[in-house]
Amino acid sequence: MKENEKFFNRLQVVLDAAVIILSYLVGWYVMLSSTRRGGIGVLPKEFYIMALVVIVPFFLLLYYAFNLYVPNRLEGRRLEGSNILKANIVGGLAIMAILFLIGQMDASRLLLGVFLALNVTLTVLERNLIRMMLRRARSLGLNQRYILLVGYSRAAEEYIDRIVANPQWGYRVLGILSDDTEPGTRYKGMEVLGPIGSLNELLEHHTPDEIAITVGLNEYYKLERIVAMCEKSGVHTKFIPDYSNIIPTKPYTEDILGLPVINIRHVPLSNTFNSAMKRLVDIMGSVFCIILFSPVMLVTAIAIKATSRGPLIFTQERVGRHNKPFRMYKFRSMEVQSAEEEKKGWTTRNDPRVTAVGKLIRRTSIDEMPQFFNVLKGDMSLVGPRPERPQYVEKFREEIPRYMVKHQVRPGMTGWAQINGYRGNTSIRKRIDYDLYYIENWSMSLDFKILFMTVFKGFINKNAY
Repeated sequence: MKENEKFFNRLQVVLDAAVIILSYLVGWYVMLSSTRRGGIGVLPKEFYIMALVVIVPFFLLLYYAFNLYVPNRLEGRRLEGSNILKANIVGGLAIMAILFLIGQMDASRLLLGVFLALNVTLTVLERNLIRMMLRRARSLGLNQRYILLVGYSRAAEEYIDRIVANPQWGYRVLGILSDDTEPGTRYKGMEVLGPIGSLNELLEHHTPDEIAITVGLNEYYKLERIVAMCEKSGVHTKFIPDYSNIIPTKPYTEDILGLPVINIRHVPLSNTFNSAMKRLVDIMGSVFCIILFSPVMLVTAIAIKATSRGPLIFTQERVGRHNKPFRMYKFRSMEVQSAEEEKKGWTTRNDPRVTAVGKLIRRTSIDEMPQFFNVLKGDMSLVGPRPERPQYVEKFREEIPRYMVKHQVRPGMTGWAQINGYRGNTSIRKRIDYDLYYIENWSMSLDFKILFMTVFKGFINKNAY
Protein backbone atom coordinates (compact mmCIF):
# COMPACT_ATOMS: atom_id res chain seq x y z
CA MET A 1 0.00 0.00 0.00
CA LYS A 2 2.74 2.42 0.98
CA GLU A 3 4.63 1.52 -2.20
CA ASN A 4 1.55 2.49 -4.23
CA GLU A 5 1.41 5.86 -2.45
CA LYS A 6 5.09 6.47 -3.21
CA PHE A 7 4.60 5.52 -6.86
CA PHE A 8 1.71 7.94 -7.31
CA ASN A 9 3.62 10.70 -5.53
CA ARG A 10 6.57 10.23 -7.88
CA LEU A 11 4.24 10.16 -10.88
CA GLN A 12 2.64 13.38 -9.66
CA VAL A 13 6.04 15.08 -9.44
CA VAL A 14 6.96 13.97 -12.96
CA LEU A 15 3.64 15.19 -14.40
CA ASP A 16 3.89 18.51 -12.56
CA ALA A 17 7.43 18.99 -13.91
CA ALA A 18 6.20 18.23 -17.44
CA VAL A 19 3.41 20.80 -17.09
CA ILE A 20 5.86 23.43 -15.82
CA ILE A 21 8.17 22.82 -18.79
CA LEU A 22 5.30 22.85 -21.28
CA SER A 23 3.87 26.08 -19.85
CA TYR A 24 7.28 27.75 -19.96
CA LEU A 25 7.93 26.67 -23.56
CA VAL A 26 4.52 27.93 -24.67
CA GLY A 27 5.27 31.25 -22.97
CA TRP A 28 8.61 31.39 -24.74
CA TYR A 29 6.93 30.67 -28.08
CA VAL A 30 4.39 33.46 -27.46
CA MET A 31 7.23 35.83 -26.60
CA LEU A 32 9.12 34.92 -29.81
CA SER A 33 5.97 35.35 -31.89
CA SER A 34 5.28 38.78 -30.45
CA THR A 35 8.70 40.28 -31.02
CA ARG A 36 9.03 42.35 -34.15
CA ARG A 37 12.76 41.81 -34.45
CA GLY A 38 12.38 38.10 -35.13
CA GLY A 39 14.79 37.28 -32.32
CA ILE A 40 14.41 36.57 -28.63
CA GLY A 41 14.55 40.11 -27.29
CA VAL A 42 17.47 41.84 -25.66
CA LEU A 43 18.48 38.84 -23.54
CA PRO A 44 20.29 35.86 -25.09
CA LYS A 45 18.67 32.49 -25.62
CA GLU A 46 20.93 30.88 -23.02
CA PHE A 47 19.44 33.08 -20.29
CA TYR A 48 15.95 31.68 -20.82
CA ILE A 49 17.22 28.09 -21.00
CA MET A 50 19.12 28.46 -17.71
CA ALA A 51 16.06 30.09 -16.15
CA LEU A 52 13.99 27.00 -17.02
CA VAL A 53 16.58 24.74 -15.37
CA VAL A 54 16.10 26.71 -12.13
CA ILE A 55 12.33 27.28 -12.41
CA VAL A 56 11.34 23.58 -12.60
CA PRO A 57 12.89 22.46 -9.26
CA PHE A 58 11.95 25.78 -7.65
CA PHE A 59 8.26 25.37 -8.49
CA LEU A 60 8.29 21.72 -7.43
CA LEU A 61 9.67 22.83 -4.04
CA LEU A 62 6.90 25.42 -3.83
CA TYR A 63 4.31 22.74 -4.54
CA TYR A 64 5.81 20.68 -1.74
CA ALA A 65 5.70 23.69 0.60
CA PHE A 66 2.01 24.22 -0.23
CA ASN A 67 1.17 20.57 0.67
CA LEU A 68 0.54 19.48 -2.91
CA TYR A 69 2.44 16.22 -2.39
CA VAL A 70 0.86 15.18 0.89
CA PRO A 71 -1.28 12.05 0.36
CA ASN A 72 -4.81 13.15 1.21
CA ARG A 73 -7.63 11.17 -0.34
CA LEU A 74 -10.24 13.44 1.20
CA GLU A 75 -8.80 16.76 0.05
CA GLY A 76 -11.22 18.75 -2.10
CA ARG A 77 -10.52 20.07 -5.57
CA ARG A 78 -11.15 23.63 -4.41
CA LEU A 79 -8.45 23.49 -1.71
CA GLU A 80 -5.95 21.88 -4.09
CA GLY A 81 -6.71 24.47 -6.78
CA SER A 82 -6.27 27.25 -4.24
CA ASN A 83 -2.87 25.87 -3.18
CA ILE A 84 -1.75 25.62 -6.82
CA LEU A 85 -2.74 29.25 -7.39
CA LYS A 86 -0.96 30.40 -4.22
CA ALA A 87 2.22 28.52 -5.14
CA ASN A 88 2.29 30.11 -8.59
CA ILE A 89 1.65 33.60 -7.23
CA VAL A 90 4.50 33.19 -4.75
CA GLY A 91 6.69 31.76 -7.52
CA GLY A 92 5.93 34.66 -9.87
CA LEU A 93 6.67 37.26 -7.19
CA ALA A 94 9.92 35.45 -6.30
CA ILE A 95 11.01 35.42 -9.95
CA MET A 96 10.36 39.16 -10.29
CA ALA A 97 12.25 39.86 -7.07
CA ILE A 98 15.24 37.80 -8.21
CA LEU A 99 15.29 39.50 -11.62
CA PHE A 100 15.29 42.87 -9.88
CA LEU A 101 18.12 41.88 -7.52
CA ILE A 102 20.36 40.58 -10.33
CA GLY A 103 19.57 43.59 -12.51
CA GLN A 104 17.85 41.66 -15.32
CA MET A 105 14.74 43.80 -15.73
CA ASP A 106 14.77 43.22 -19.49
CA ALA A 107 13.50 39.65 -19.07
CA SER A 108 10.21 39.11 -20.88
CA ARG A 109 7.19 39.93 -18.71
CA LEU A 110 4.98 38.43 -21.42
CA LEU A 111 6.73 35.08 -21.04
CA LEU A 112 6.29 35.18 -17.26
CA GLY A 113 2.61 36.11 -17.49
CA VAL A 114 1.77 33.42 -20.04
CA PHE A 115 3.80 30.85 -18.10
CA LEU A 116 2.03 31.51 -14.78
CA ALA A 117 -1.48 31.62 -16.27
CA LEU A 118 -0.96 28.46 -18.31
CA ASN A 119 0.85 26.64 -15.50
CA VAL A 120 -2.03 27.20 -13.07
CA THR A 121 -4.62 26.13 -15.64
CA LEU A 122 -2.81 23.02 -16.86
CA THR A 123 -1.75 21.90 -13.38
CA VAL A 124 -5.33 22.13 -12.12
CA LEU A 125 -6.53 20.13 -15.15
CA GLU A 126 -3.76 17.55 -14.74
CA ARG A 127 -4.48 17.16 -11.01
CA ASN A 128 -8.19 16.73 -11.60
CA LEU A 129 -7.56 14.14 -14.31
CA ILE A 130 -5.32 12.14 -11.96
CA ARG A 131 -7.92 12.54 -9.21
CA MET A 132 -10.66 11.16 -11.47
CA MET A 133 -8.51 8.20 -12.49
CA LEU A 134 -7.55 7.37 -8.90
CA ARG A 135 -11.10 7.68 -7.62
CA ARG A 136 -12.33 5.47 -10.42
CA ALA A 137 -9.67 2.87 -9.59
CA ARG A 138 -10.51 3.03 -5.87
CA SER A 139 -14.23 2.63 -6.53
CA LEU A 140 -13.33 -0.58 -8.40
CA GLY A 141 -11.40 -1.89 -5.39
CA LEU A 142 -7.87 -0.88 -6.41
CA ASN A 143 -5.38 1.30 -4.51
CA GLN A 144 -7.12 0.65 -1.17
CA ARG A 145 -6.04 1.83 2.27
CA TYR A 146 -6.90 -0.52 5.14
CA ILE A 147 -8.04 0.85 8.51
CA LEU A 148 -8.63 -0.73 11.89
CA LEU A 149 -11.13 0.99 14.20
CA VAL A 150 -10.51 0.91 17.96
CA GLY A 151 -13.75 1.52 19.83
CA TYR A 152 -17.41 1.18 18.87
CA SER A 153 -19.28 4.50 19.16
CA ARG A 154 -21.33 7.02 17.22
CA ALA A 155 -18.05 8.29 15.80
CA ALA A 156 -17.23 4.79 14.51
CA GLU A 157 -20.64 4.43 12.88
CA GLU A 158 -20.49 7.90 11.30
CA TYR A 159 -16.99 7.20 10.00
CA ILE A 160 -18.12 3.89 8.49
CA ASP A 161 -21.19 5.62 6.98
CA ARG A 162 -18.93 8.04 5.11
CA ILE A 163 -16.50 5.35 3.96
CA VAL A 164 -19.32 3.17 2.61
CA ALA A 165 -20.94 6.16 0.86
CA ASN A 166 -17.64 7.21 -0.77
CA PRO A 167 -15.85 4.17 -2.26
CA GLN A 168 -13.76 6.56 -4.38
CA TRP A 169 -11.78 7.43 -1.23
CA GLY A 170 -10.33 3.93 -1.30
CA TYR A 171 -10.71 3.10 2.41
CA ARG A 172 -11.45 -0.41 3.69
CA VAL A 173 -12.25 -1.16 7.33
CA LEU A 174 -10.53 -4.35 8.50
CA GLY A 175 -12.73 -4.50 11.58
CA ILE A 176 -13.57 -2.95 14.93
CA LEU A 177 -12.21 -3.61 18.41
CA SER A 178 -14.58 -2.89 21.29
CA ASP A 179 -14.93 -3.75 24.97
CA ASP A 180 -18.66 -3.01 25.10
CA THR A 181 -19.87 -4.79 21.96
CA GLU A 182 -20.07 -8.53 21.39
CA PRO A 183 -17.55 -9.98 18.89
CA GLY A 184 -19.28 -10.84 15.63
CA THR A 185 -21.57 -7.81 15.79
CA ARG A 186 -21.71 -6.13 12.39
CA TYR A 187 -22.43 -2.60 11.23
CA LYS A 188 -22.80 -2.18 7.46
CA GLY A 189 -20.61 -5.23 6.94
CA MET A 190 -17.89 -4.14 9.37
CA GLU A 191 -17.37 -6.74 12.11
CA VAL A 192 -16.39 -6.36 15.76
CA LEU A 193 -13.30 -8.59 16.00
CA GLY A 194 -12.75 -8.61 19.76
CA PRO A 195 -11.89 -6.48 22.79
CA ILE A 196 -9.51 -3.53 22.67
CA GLY A 197 -6.99 -5.50 24.73
CA SER A 198 -6.44 -7.82 21.75
CA LEU A 199 -4.94 -4.95 19.71
CA ASN A 200 -1.31 -6.03 20.22
CA GLU A 201 -2.06 -9.62 19.26
CA LEU A 202 -4.04 -8.55 16.18
CA LEU A 203 -1.25 -6.23 15.02
CA GLU A 204 1.20 -9.13 15.12
CA HIS A 205 -0.77 -10.88 12.35
CA HIS A 206 -2.19 -7.90 10.42
CA THR A 207 -0.59 -4.59 9.57
CA PRO A 208 -3.22 -1.98 8.70
CA ASP A 209 -2.25 1.22 6.91
CA GLU A 210 -3.98 3.28 9.62
CA ILE A 211 -5.57 2.89 13.02
CA ALA A 212 -8.53 5.11 13.85
CA ILE A 213 -9.35 5.53 17.54
CA THR A 214 -13.14 5.81 17.76
CA VAL A 215 -13.86 5.09 21.43
CA GLY A 216 -17.00 6.56 22.98
CA LEU A 217 -17.07 9.40 25.49
CA ASN A 218 -17.47 6.90 28.35
CA GLU A 219 -14.17 5.22 27.38
CA TYR A 220 -11.89 8.25 27.12
CA TYR A 221 -10.07 7.10 30.25
CA LYS A 222 -8.61 4.31 28.06
CA LEU A 223 -7.08 6.71 25.54
CA GLU A 224 -3.59 6.84 27.01
CA ARG A 225 -3.29 3.04 26.98
CA ILE A 226 -4.76 2.73 23.48
CA VAL A 227 -2.46 5.40 22.04
CA ALA A 228 0.56 3.69 23.65
CA MET A 229 -0.38 0.36 22.01
CA CYS A 230 -0.97 2.01 18.63
CA GLU A 231 2.29 3.95 18.63
CA LYS A 232 4.20 0.86 19.72
CA SER A 233 3.03 -0.77 16.51
CA GLY A 234 4.45 2.05 14.39
CA VAL A 235 1.18 2.32 12.43
CA HIS A 236 -0.12 5.78 11.60
CA THR A 237 -2.88 6.55 14.11
CA LYS A 238 -5.64 9.15 14.08
CA PHE A 239 -8.30 10.06 16.62
CA ILE A 240 -11.93 10.55 15.63
CA PRO A 241 -13.56 12.09 18.72
CA ASP A 242 -17.03 11.03 19.78
CA TYR A 243 -18.31 14.50 20.62
CA SER A 244 -20.04 15.56 17.42
CA ASN A 245 -23.16 16.43 19.39
CA ILE A 246 -21.09 18.88 21.46
CA ILE A 247 -18.53 20.17 18.95
CA PRO A 248 -20.30 19.37 15.67
CA THR A 249 -18.22 20.89 12.94
CA LYS A 250 -14.99 22.86 13.10
CA PRO A 251 -13.35 23.42 16.49
CA TYR A 252 -10.01 25.19 16.77
CA THR A 253 -7.21 24.78 19.27
CA GLU A 254 -5.01 27.08 21.27
CA ASP A 255 -1.71 26.37 22.98
CA ILE A 256 -1.35 27.71 26.54
CA LEU A 257 2.27 27.03 27.44
CA GLY A 258 2.06 23.52 26.03
CA LEU A 259 -1.51 22.84 27.22
CA PRO A 260 -3.85 22.24 24.24
CA VAL A 261 -7.23 23.95 24.55
CA ILE A 262 -10.13 23.02 22.24
CA ASN A 263 -12.56 25.86 21.65
CA ILE A 264 -16.14 24.67 21.28
CA ARG A 265 -16.81 26.74 18.18
CA HIS A 266 -14.74 28.65 15.64
CA VAL A 267 -16.42 31.92 14.61
CA PRO A 268 -14.19 33.85 12.17
CA LEU A 269 -16.41 36.94 12.48
CA SER A 270 -15.45 37.28 16.15
CA ASN A 271 -12.16 38.60 14.76
CA THR A 272 -12.26 42.42 14.73
CA PHE A 273 -10.62 42.76 11.31
CA ASN A 274 -12.96 40.22 9.69
CA SER A 275 -15.99 41.88 11.25
CA ALA A 276 -14.86 45.34 10.12
CA MET A 277 -14.26 44.17 6.54
CA LYS A 278 -17.68 42.52 6.38
CA ARG A 279 -19.34 45.66 7.75
CA LEU A 280 -17.54 47.81 5.15
CA VAL A 281 -18.81 45.55 2.36
CA ASP A 282 -22.33 45.73 3.86
CA ILE A 283 -22.33 49.52 3.87
CA MET A 284 -20.99 49.85 0.34
CA GLY A 285 -23.20 47.02 -0.96
CA SER A 286 -26.41 48.32 0.63
CA VAL A 287 -25.87 51.85 -0.72
CA PHE A 288 -25.17 50.47 -4.18
CA CYS A 289 -28.27 48.23 -4.10
CA ILE A 290 -30.52 51.03 -2.84
CA ILE A 291 -29.45 53.18 -5.79
CA LEU A 292 -29.59 50.28 -8.29
CA PHE A 293 -33.03 49.01 -7.25
CA SER A 294 -34.63 52.38 -6.51
CA PRO A 295 -36.75 52.26 -9.73
CA VAL A 296 -38.04 48.77 -8.78
CA MET A 297 -38.82 49.91 -5.23
CA LEU A 298 -40.59 53.03 -6.53
CA VAL A 299 -42.83 51.01 -8.89
CA THR A 300 -43.55 48.51 -6.09
CA ALA A 301 -44.51 51.30 -3.70
CA ILE A 302 -46.93 52.79 -6.22
CA ALA A 303 -48.49 49.36 -6.93
CA ILE A 304 -49.00 48.61 -3.23
CA LYS A 305 -50.61 51.96 -2.44
CA ALA A 306 -52.83 51.75 -5.55
CA THR A 307 -54.21 48.27 -4.85
CA SER A 308 -54.70 48.02 -1.08
CA ARG A 309 -55.18 50.13 2.00
CA GLY A 310 -52.58 50.36 4.71
CA PRO A 311 -48.96 51.34 5.25
CA LEU A 312 -46.40 50.91 2.51
CA ILE A 313 -43.74 49.34 4.75
CA PHE A 314 -44.46 46.43 7.07
CA THR A 315 -42.20 46.23 10.12
CA GLN A 316 -41.84 43.17 12.30
CA GLU A 317 -39.75 42.39 15.35
CA ARG A 318 -36.95 39.91 14.68
CA VAL A 319 -34.07 38.62 16.81
CA GLY A 320 -30.61 39.73 15.69
CA ARG A 321 -27.01 39.44 16.75
CA HIS A 322 -26.42 38.74 20.46
CA ASN A 323 -30.17 38.00 20.77
CA LYS A 324 -31.05 41.69 20.48
CA PRO A 325 -34.44 42.44 18.88
CA PHE A 326 -34.78 44.87 15.95
CA ARG A 327 -37.48 46.00 13.55
CA MET A 328 -37.09 44.39 10.11
CA TYR A 329 -38.51 46.23 7.09
CA LYS A 330 -40.46 44.68 4.22
CA PHE A 331 -42.87 45.94 1.58
CA ARG A 332 -46.37 45.13 2.83
CA SER A 333 -47.65 42.10 0.91
CA MET A 334 -50.71 41.25 3.01
CA GLU A 335 -53.89 42.92 4.17
CA VAL A 336 -53.49 44.90 7.39
CA GLN A 337 -53.86 42.62 10.43
CA SER A 338 -54.07 43.07 14.16
CA ALA A 339 -51.04 42.19 16.29
CA GLU A 340 -52.73 39.01 17.50
CA GLU A 341 -53.62 37.83 13.98
CA GLU A 342 -50.06 38.48 12.86
CA LYS A 343 -48.68 36.10 15.51
CA LYS A 344 -50.81 33.17 14.40
CA GLY A 345 -48.19 31.62 12.17
CA TRP A 346 -46.41 31.47 8.82
CA THR A 347 -48.12 32.24 5.57
CA THR A 348 -49.62 29.17 3.85
CA ARG A 349 -50.23 28.37 0.19
CA ASN A 350 -53.16 30.40 -1.23
CA ASP A 351 -53.30 32.41 2.00
CA PRO A 352 -56.26 34.83 1.63
CA ARG A 353 -54.37 37.53 3.55
CA VAL A 354 -51.83 37.96 0.71
CA THR A 355 -52.70 40.67 -1.81
CA ALA A 356 -52.42 40.29 -5.59
CA VAL A 357 -49.33 42.49 -5.67
CA GLY A 358 -48.06 40.70 -2.57
CA LYS A 359 -48.02 37.33 -4.33
CA LEU A 360 -45.74 38.70 -7.03
CA ILE A 361 -43.32 40.58 -4.78
CA ARG A 362 -43.06 37.69 -2.30
CA ARG A 363 -42.27 35.14 -5.00
CA THR A 364 -39.62 37.40 -6.55
CA SER A 365 -38.23 38.59 -3.17
CA ILE A 366 -38.93 42.23 -4.07
CA ASP A 367 -40.72 42.54 -0.71
CA GLU A 368 -37.29 42.06 0.98
CA MET A 369 -35.66 45.09 -0.67
CA PRO A 370 -36.36 47.56 2.18
CA GLN A 371 -34.01 45.42 4.26
CA PHE A 372 -31.14 47.16 2.47
CA PHE A 373 -31.89 49.95 4.95
CA ASN A 374 -31.64 47.44 7.81
CA VAL A 375 -28.20 46.52 6.46
CA LEU A 376 -27.20 50.18 6.24
CA LYS A 377 -28.31 50.73 9.85
CA GLY A 378 -26.30 47.73 11.06
CA ASP A 379 -29.25 45.57 12.14
CA MET A 380 -28.55 43.09 9.36
CA SER A 381 -25.89 42.03 6.89
CA LEU A 382 -26.17 41.30 3.18
CA VAL A 383 -25.24 37.68 3.96
CA GLY A 384 -26.02 35.72 7.10
CA PRO A 385 -28.59 33.46 8.77
CA ARG A 386 -32.17 34.64 8.31
CA PRO A 387 -33.64 36.23 11.47
CA GLU A 388 -36.74 34.79 13.13
CA ARG A 389 -39.53 36.29 15.21
CA PRO A 390 -39.09 36.14 19.02
CA GLN A 391 -41.81 33.53 19.59
CA TYR A 392 -40.16 31.15 17.12
CA VAL A 393 -36.74 31.74 18.63
CA GLU A 394 -38.10 30.72 22.04
CA LYS A 395 -39.68 27.63 20.50
CA PHE A 396 -36.69 26.52 18.44
CA ARG A 397 -34.08 27.15 21.14
CA GLU A 398 -35.73 24.39 23.20
CA GLU A 399 -36.37 21.99 20.33
CA ILE A 400 -33.25 22.30 18.14
CA PRO A 401 -29.74 21.85 19.56
CA ARG A 402 -27.31 24.64 18.67
CA TYR A 403 -30.10 26.86 17.32
CA MET A 404 -28.95 29.93 19.27
CA VAL A 405 -25.45 29.79 17.77
CA LYS A 406 -26.82 31.62 14.70
CA HIS A 407 -27.19 34.75 16.83
CA GLN A 408 -23.41 35.10 17.19
CA VAL A 409 -23.39 36.95 13.85
CA ARG A 410 -25.63 39.53 12.20
CA PRO A 411 -28.65 38.06 10.41
CA GLY A 412 -28.63 38.39 6.63
CA MET A 413 -30.86 39.18 3.69
CA THR A 414 -29.61 36.03 2.00
CA GLY A 415 -27.53 33.14 3.25
CA TRP A 416 -25.97 29.73 2.68
CA ALA A 417 -29.21 27.99 3.69
CA GLN A 418 -31.34 30.11 1.36
CA ILE A 419 -29.30 29.49 -1.78
CA ASN A 420 -29.38 25.77 -1.01
CA GLY A 421 -33.17 25.79 -1.06
CA TYR A 422 -33.98 26.16 2.65
CA ARG A 423 -36.37 29.09 2.61
CA GLY A 424 -39.95 29.50 3.71
CA ASN A 425 -41.73 26.30 4.75
CA THR A 426 -38.67 24.00 4.82
CA SER A 427 -36.79 22.06 7.50
CA ILE A 428 -35.59 24.31 10.32
CA ARG A 429 -33.05 21.69 11.40
CA LYS A 430 -31.50 21.56 7.93
CA ARG A 431 -31.49 25.34 7.80
CA ILE A 432 -29.58 25.49 11.08
CA ASP A 433 -27.01 22.98 9.77
CA TYR A 434 -26.34 25.26 6.81
CA ASP A 435 -26.26 28.35 9.02
CA LEU A 436 -23.69 26.72 11.31
CA TYR A 437 -21.55 25.78 8.34
CA TYR A 438 -21.62 29.40 7.18
CA ILE A 439 -20.79 30.78 10.64
CA GLU A 440 -17.82 28.45 11.16
CA ASN A 441 -16.46 28.63 7.62
CA TRP A 442 -17.05 32.31 6.91
CA SER A 443 -14.76 34.07 4.49
CA MET A 444 -15.18 37.09 2.26
CA SER A 445 -15.01 34.80 -0.77
CA LEU A 446 -17.87 32.69 0.65
CA ASP A 447 -19.96 35.86 1.07
CA PHE A 448 -19.33 36.87 -2.54
CA LYS A 449 -20.14 33.34 -3.71
CA ILE A 450 -23.48 33.44 -1.86
CA LEU A 451 -24.30 36.88 -3.30
CA PHE A 452 -23.40 35.65 -6.79
CA MET A 453 -25.53 32.51 -6.42
CA THR A 454 -28.42 34.55 -5.02
CA VAL A 455 -28.63 36.42 -8.32
CA PHE A 456 -29.22 33.14 -10.19
CA LYS A 457 -31.11 30.99 -7.72
CA GLY A 458 -32.08 33.06 -4.70
CA PHE A 459 -34.57 35.67 -5.92
CA ILE A 460 -37.32 33.35 -7.13
CA ASN A 461 -38.66 31.46 -4.11
CA LYS A 462 -41.00 28.53 -4.77
CA ASN A 463 -41.64 28.29 -1.01
CA ALA A 464 -42.87 31.88 -0.70
CA TYR A 465 -46.66 32.05 -0.53
